Amino acid sequence: MADRLSARETVALVTDDFTELPHPERDSPEDGPLGWPGYGAARARAAERTGERESVICGTAHIEGTRAVLVAFEFGFLGGSLGERTGDRLEAAYAHARAQRLPVVPLVATGGSRMQEGMLALTQLQRVARQSALTRQAGLAQIAVLRDPTTGGGWATLGAGADVVLALPGAQVGFAGSRVRPADADPAAYTAEAQVAAGAADALVRPGELRQTLGRWLRLLTRPSAAPAPPPLPPVASGLPATGWDAVRRARSPERPRATAYLDPYFTHRVTLAGDRCGGTDPDGMLCGFGEHEGRTVAYAAQTGAATRPAGYRTAARLVRLADRLGIPVLTLVDTPGAANDAEAERQGAGAAIAGLFDAVAAARTPVTTLVVGEGGSGGALALAAPGNTWATPDSYFSVIAPELAAAILKRPPQEVEATAEQLRIRPQDLVELGVIRGVVGSAGPGEGHPAD
Repeated sequence: MADRLSARETVALVTDDFTELPHPERDSPEDGPLGWPGYGAARARAAERTGERESVICGTAHIEGTRAVLVAFEFGFLGGSLGERTGDRLEAAYAHARAQRLPVVPLVATGGSRMQEGMLALTQLQRVARQSALTRQAGLAQIAVLRDPTTGGGWATLGAGADVVLALPGAQVGFAGSRVRPADADPAAYTAEAQVAAGAADALVRPGELRQTLGRWLRLLTRPSAAPAPPPLPPVASGLPATGWDAVRRARSPERPRATAYLDPYFTHRVTLAGDRCGGTDPDGMLCGFGEHEGRTVAYAAQTGAATRPAGYRTAARLVRLADRLGIPVLTLVDTPGAANDAEAERQGAGAAIAGLFDAVAAARTPVTTLVVGEGGSGGALALAAPGNTWATPDSYFSVIAPELAAAILKRPPQEVEATAEQLRIRPQDLVELGVIRGVVGSAGPGEGHPAD
């Protein structure tokens, strides 16, 4: 169990200039809308114990230089539960964020909806969901911090519904609280660590690092730009491949630079967006996040050279849609022999995941730039490629299908694989001539293009 800080102690972790917003106050009977015996006395005790009049405080503050609306839950006030007055405060805070064009940072610690207000409490989740949706439509970022505990409707709206989800180590996180889950349930499944592993949260952040981490995320997500991201240069320039099979061999070479060799020098710093929000991650096949390049924010989705799994495609689609909503340009790096095609990948919805990424890239209004840095294997690679703004390095190829598989489909003997590769015209310079890509980055040979063209 993580240390339980109060709402104001948590706010003090991330900012020094918190200014509380005026909180709307509605008239209600002493024992609430249901006339629940003793409810009024319980609220009075909670107020005396915590110094708060409700389970949430809302205000504005600068976090490492970026102004935001903070929504901090006080778990000591009736378990941080949501009631009608909580809903009033949350609605007012989100409305203020939209009016002032500010991102929202929910600092969540709640046990769920308030039983003493019955269904009127539960319907506050609909109000919260509506406010979150309006804020997304306004193009404003929402970054949630999961404290101990984050359960019930608070997790299913303010927490899991945020664009980026950070969690304090050891926090209890799950839809089912400790008193309502099955008696034989594994408690490890209801932790921040488990949610990160399952792709429902992006990262664990220690309390002492929370201010800096939030500040970095807020800076990156609040700097829209209309200019496309330039493709990165290869670490070392090289000549173009002589044949189709030479292109394949170079792309498959273990010495060839992989994604991080391009991302690390390209970005001053970067943060990771992890998980598909559907129970999956693909850290070995897809790297996603936001970084700073020459003073502006660029989102990235980069294949790593492995077969990409469904969770990888869904995470990339999530990245592209978020960047599109926030007006941030996207850089994608293509490098995969193809989509994972094992039985488990099919059970995980490979086709639908790839379709979702095709859709996200096709629908994006923000500029998308693609660089093919290695293997470009079939539709599993093309889903990440920007139509009309794709480039390639000399150590890459792009093909409708791997040459070996093409030969097998055509019933050719193995010794004809190299000739098949040539016929497919998969070299970078071939792709330029065919109009598939704009140019080759990092080569002075024929087919060279310049990212500024």
